[in-house]
Amino acid sequence: MEKQILHVDVNNAFLSWTAVEMLKKGSKIDIREIPAIIGGDETKRAGIVLAKSMKAKECGISTAETIYQAKLKCPNLQIFQSDFKIYRKYSDALYNLLLEYTDKIERFSIDECFLDMTEYLMKDTLLNKALEISKRVKEELGFTVNIGVANNKLLAKMASDFTKPDKVHTLYKEEIKKKMWPLPTSELFMLGKKTVPKLYNMQIKTIGDLAKTDVNILNKKFGKHGTQMWEFANGIDKSEVKYKKENPKCIGNSITLPQNISEIEKLEEILLALVEQVAYRLRKYNLVANTVGLQLRTKNFENSSHQGKLINSTSSTKEIYSKAKELLKQMYNSKTPVRLIGVRVDNLIGKEQLQLSFFNNNEDEKQNKLDKTIDELKNKYGYNTITRAGKMGIKNLLKLKDID
Repeated sequence: MEKQILHVDVNNAFLSWTAVEMLKKGSKIDIREIPAIIGGDETKRAGIVLAKSMKAKECGISTAETIYQAKLKCPNLQIFQSDFKIYRKYSDALYNLLLEYTDKIERFSIDECFLDMTEYLMKDTLLNKALEISKRVKEELGFTVNIGVANNKLLAKMASDFTKPDKVHTLYKEEIKKKMWPLPTSELFMLGKKTVPKLYNMQIKTIGDLAKTDVNILNKKFGKHGTQMWEFANGIDKSEVKYKKENPKCIGNSITLPQNISEIEKLEEILLALVEQVAYRLRKYNLVANTVGLQLRTKNFENSSHQGKLINSTSSTKEIYSKAKELLKQMYNSKTPVRLIGVRVDNLIGKEQLQLSFFNNNEDEKQNKLDKTIDELKNKYGYNTITRAGKMGIKNLLKLKDID
């Protein structure tokens, strides 16, 4: 089974995050739209440019040059101090949003993450998830990201570095020759600056040249690094997304439908599939939810959302589905076909904090045992090896392949 990997990279992170924070505090100016930089103390000639706006870039200002040089190029340049508390705040906000999509996130740096979406697509496509994440980051967090879509970390990283800002790019194996090989070797991930001139002297100028070079020649010249260069140039990368398990603040899942749907019965089937994975992840974290939210997007791209409080804190698929179905009936207008449906649970607490109700009955115990049995089977044999009767028609409904 091929991996499904995203690389999310914040566009001009330090300047963008500073701009968002200033706007939240009432600033009338978006510093992303004026000649501006993030830098050190401007009274010290040794201070350097950490980040720059597009307007500053148009003046010829580059990252890592001195502020003194930058001001010579652009006398009306606005300079703002770096603030890593702000950067951490928005980096964490992005991470928590991404946790709604997968548990497997590698924070590669303060402004970029790898996501392993292999077990979390729920019949949707990786590209659709990337587009949805991009849209949500812009609307909910106020800044933009580039997202690379691929089957391994290397290609996802390379794809996210294509044209910027606010772009989603794919780089699948069949696209390597067209999209990656024409690039200069300096663009290849993990290729050191000292190596590029050595390759150039060998008449290896593009990534394609490197991919076609005999690996034994590269080994003789560069040792083990020669093999890695050759593998990367050919899109080969077997590294895993290195993630640290952390409890999310909310858990959600959504799907862009391959065709618009207006029948509520079909929407309920899809909703069950979404809820089942959300509840599965809740139990995996040993959490329970207190609130259920539903999102709908019509064929006209009109969005609506609604949420409701659960009677009892729960991780039960049955209870969460019942509340989600209730919300669907409240929100749904059969005259307007739906193109996206999503469900999320909020106000999460650890199961150990849950005070059992005096009125818990045998039916609850039976449901808990059923959920536990299904989870154990999924863990042992794969997520799609067992499914509830209500979901049996979803595969034909969505006309998409299983996730494993």
